[in-house]
Parts: sequence; structure tokens; C-alpha cells
Amino acid sequence: MNMQHNGTGEAPSGGQSRFEILFEDNHLLGIVKPVNIPVQEDATGDPDLLTLLKEDIKERYNKPGNVFMGLVHRLDRPVGGAMIFAKTSKAASRLSDSVRTHAFRKVYLTVVHGKPPASQGRLVNTLLKDAKSNTVSIVRKGTPGGKEAILDYTVLGTAEGYSLLKIDLLTGRSHQIRVQLNGIGCPLFGDQKYGAAVNRPGQQIALWSAVVGFPHPVTKEDIELISLPPQAHPWDLWPQQVQKQAIR
Repeated sequence: MNMQHNGTGEAPSGGQSRFEILFEDNHLLGIVKPVNIPVQEDATGDPDLLTLLKEDIKERYNKPGNVFMGLVHRLDRPVGGAMIFAKTSKAASRLSDSVRTHAFRKVYLTVVHGKPPASQGRLVNTLLKDAKSNTVSIVRKGTPGGKEAILDYTVLGTAEGYSLLKIDLLTGRSHQIRVQLNGIGCPLFGDQKYGAAVNRPGQQIALWSAVVGFPHPVTKEDIELISLPPQAHPWDLWPQQVQKQAIR
């Protein structure tokens, strides 16, 4: 049975959370990640999601001592949408196994400049990360340190020189969607790092984690967390129903 969770913002037990909760039980916490918050502590020293979630659980459940919160997957700082966290080390280990065995499904929605060469396709590249500049580039296969990156895309619509895409992410490389789409001449709307030539400073990147699917680490039930991007420009160039139908 596939259980879909669309979020109410209300925790199933405990007090009201400051985050929009998609799913919560004793083992897992699924939320909508707010944009422009780092998932983990970084060099900026800004508040990070892991720390904020631990504080949130302490407050809601009046928990003494330390709170465990396991990070299973990541989203870039400017990106928002569905994320799952583990509340126990056992759940974290089993979810990590799901990621490794490709039983962990990730679907994104994005708006890009221009239009891909085909209405749907698969992009396969070798990506190399430069840790110093925190940038990723496409390199030749066999390049030392390079990692294979694979995604499938589907064009859901075009408007005003932009395309709305559904992305099925088959590998989880750093900046993968941003770099691979830029590599076919379709930089993401608002991407300051890989689309600076066509985006204005201050624009919010149009990349959203729409679906996170996985087998529950304890009950084995198929869980699917669903989150839609805010109805603001450029997302509102298309009816929200188009996005809903695409990620079903």
C-alpha cells in the first residue's frame, strides 16, 4: 500500500511545530524544508535545519537531553520542498540503505530558461566537484574524482521563454540537477551559481523537492511525501493542477 502525505503543518502528537509537517511517527519526521536555510551547519554560521528540528522536537515533546536527528538526504540551501529525517539511529541506517539500493525515490519540479532538445529524455554525465569553490562541472568520463550523474526529465509545459520540468533523480550528486540542465543550455530560473548570465541577483531558484518516496524503515509500508512549490513567479505561469498530475 502506498501512503501519500501532503502535510497539514500539524504534528500528530506533541505541540504545534514551526515547520510544515508531512509525516511523523516515532521513527521518522517528514517536513517541507523552507528555502534559503542550510540543511547542516556551514561556514556562514546561519541557523541550520538539523539544529532547528532538534530544538523543535525538544519544545513540542518537552524532551530532556539530546535529541537524535539523522540526515538521510540533502537539499541545496536555496532549494525547498519535501525532506525526510530519521528520529532513531536504526531508522537512519535503514533509510541510508534504501538510498544506496535505489529504493529511495526523489522527484523534483523546476523551471528553466529555454526548452530542452526533446520533450523527455535522460541526461548522463560525469560530474566533478571543486570543494574550494563549492562548484560542480561536467567532465569527461574516467576523470579522476568524477562521479556518474543520471536524471530523467519531462517537459510539462512552456511559457514566456521558460519550461516547467519534472525531474526523476536517479543519482544524488551535489548540484546535479542545476549542472546537468545548464549543460544542455537550460539553466534554472534564479540559479545564481550556474545561471548568472541569464538570472538577476536576488531571484529565488526555481527548484523544488516535490516527492520523496521510500519503504518505511520499520513497518515496510511505502511512504510518499508530497510538496508543491509556492504559487509565485515563475511557478504560477502554469496551473498548479499541471504539477499535481505530473507527480502522482
